[in-house]
Amino acid sequence: MTQSPLPQPPISTSELESFLWQAANILRGSPVDRTDWKSYILPLLFLKRICDVWNEEHHEAVETFGEDFADEHRFQVPEACHWTVVRETPANVGTALQKAMRGIEAANQRHLYGVFGDAQWSNKDRLPDSLLKDLIEHFSSLSLGNSRVASDVIGDAYEYLIKQFADATNRKAGEFYTPRTVVRLMVGILDPTEGETIYDPACGTGGMLLAAVSHVREHGGDPRTFFGKLYGQEKNLTTSSVARMNLLLHGIEDFSIERGDTLRSPVFTDPATGGLATFDCVIANPPFSLEQWGREVWQNDPWGRAFAGLPSDNSGDFAWVQHMVSSMATPTGRMAVVLPQGALFRGGVEGDIRRKLLEMDLVEAVIGLAPNLFYGTGLAACILVLRRRKDPTRAGQVLIVDASSLFRKARAQNHLDPEHAATILGWVQAFADVPDRARAVALDDIRAQDWTLNISRYVLPPLGDDIPPLPVAIAEFKAALQRVREAEDHLRDVMTAFLSSSSSPIQGEGGGEGPDA
Repeated sequence: MTQSPLPQPPISTSELESFLWQAANILRGSPVDRTDWKSYILPLLFLKRICDVWNEEHHEAVETFGEDFADEHRFQVPEACHWTVVRETPANVGTALQKAMRGIEAANQRHLYGVFGDAQWSNKDRLPDSLLKDLIEHFSSLSLGNSRVASDVIGDAYEYLIKQFADATNRKAGEFYTPRTVVRLMVGILDPTEGETIYDPACGTGGMLLAAVSHVREHGGDPRTFFGKLYGQEKNLTTSSVARMNLLLHGIEDFSIERGDTLRSPVFTDPATGGLATFDCVIANPPFSLEQWGREVWQNDPWGRAFAGLPSDNSGDFAWVQHMVSSMATPTGRMAVVLPQGALFRGGVEGDIRRKLLEMDLVEAVIGLAPNLFYGTGLAACILVLRRRKDPTRAGQVLIVDASSLFRKARAQNHLDPEHAATILGWVQAFADVPDRARAVALDDIRAQDWTLNISRYVLPPLGDDIPPLPVAIAEFKAALQRVREAEDHLRDVMTAFLSSSSSPIQGEGGGEGPDA
């Protein structure tokens, strides 16, 4: 089934990223819409990686023991499901791919069941054999085993592909991708530590769970302490599959990402209490102002999540917030959630829910972000930070941060750069007033503002150092106005002279003889 591999140099992240994007470009101009590229390229990458690692494990076992054993493999690859078998298939390649993927899922049900998603590989109108053969030959040209590609390299390249697909699809990308600098900012605020549980109720492609692991690693912790403690729920089947592949390619095996509608049917519950399971860190970027989100379920919610009020059908923002609050452990639980800024000041039932959360002293910080940072919306968003039990020095206060000016403008979308995120994180961690930027506001002051969290009520944007005093500004305005009037007078004189000269007879015209006649 396999040949002995020849030693080859490791592949860099940039080399692998270029190789993978070339694979995606094979689909350019094909019947496959670019919004579906990830449904095909990512599973192919995952299948190739599994088979190449299996090859290495096989050869190592034979060299060590003289034969191969199943327990020497991270994942089982039935012989009929190996990449080389698919590659040698002369026709109906899509059917062969689908059988291989389902066979591997069945052989590894604990970790891989359903991981390849539900792409229609056998649809020849969309994926003719010639197109699939081109893709397979491209992936076959590079070994993706551990000897050439470390797990962090292939994991980072996988994240790169997800980002590229997000850029290519833009508006739909908001359904599965959150800009990674925003993710790292949120994780930095929550500051997860070794062994804590992390939960994302709208996990998309798993970026927030991975960022929590990276945060601990970067701070000298052992990321293996998170094994068995990462949880996510995602409604979209393809996206949930992408998330599982993402964690697996990063070397994380023991996690739980489940498909399902979190607001209508939460997966993670605690049989001991009869309520929702609770976690140390809860983090999410749920769909903004989701309509028809499941209010009919919450009218008699068996999990008691509408403790602060029942949101209307028009917006599920505070349904997500209340679900996440209900999922925070006592006393360690804390959460960070991305919301549209309208959630900070809208009235009605949302205003009542916001008031209840503030009265319970759960809200720790509100961070207003720049507009057009997120895929699919140009709206300015915010990060709402809540904590089950605040530090005594922060009790009865909410830090209001205006970070709307911290961004880098680009053609299609604004970007929050790492230095911007570091600045915001510093303000939040200090929990102190910063002129024109941040203010620790007492709950009494928020009560006086009728419980609004509208950032401009508490933090005014800076005027700028280049704005002159009022008398100087008036004088400059009058001088500029005088220059405009003088320019208008000059233009009027020029036009009058031109019109006068054009109405006079010109010598040599009108039938007379010219000097050269």
